[in-house]
Amino acid sequence: MIGYRHCDSRFPFLWSDSSQPAARWHDVGEAPAYYFADTPVGAWAEFIRHEGITDVDDLRGVRRALWAVELPDNGYQAPTLADDVVCGDLSSYPACRAEASRLRRQGATQLVAPSAALLPGGATGWVCAPILQTSATPRDGRVIVLFGPRPAATGWPIVDAGAPSPLVCPLVRHL
Repeated sequence: MIGYRHCDSRFPFLWSDSSQPAARWHDVGEAPAYYFADTPVGAWAEFIRHEGITDVDDLRGVRRALWAVELPDNGYQAPTLADDVVCGDLSSYPACRAEASRLRRQGATQLVAPSAALLPGGATGWVCAPILQTSATPRDGRVIVLFGPRPAATGWPIVDAGAPSPLVCPLVRHL
């Protein structure tokens, strides 16, 4: 499976130590936790949501890297939380962290969940039929989280210093 990850282009595509700040599926001191999207649009949506970008004009100054990273094909655990919690705002993070902690205590080293950054159906791609338009088949995005060091993870740079397409902005579930 391939996962997509955005990052500051000055740094590697994975954290190399435990100084990572807390996020939806891990707390301070539980790092490293590596977050991936199942589509490039999902990775860009994560960035747009995190940065609070709501106007496409704000994308002009963005310079981020986008990586494709080889991920394990199986062995993922799924959280047992309601979608409004899994896809909620910052107030839902403690419940998500507690669920991820429960899964890790049971031996989980990776999880998959609905993408909080994409609206339902937002992982749909585009087709040229004959002009560029969104695909007729809605697709929900997923986030993939790997817990613990992954020194053998292989990644390929897709974009070194680029910005998300303005086409992504209407697909984002904002905080």
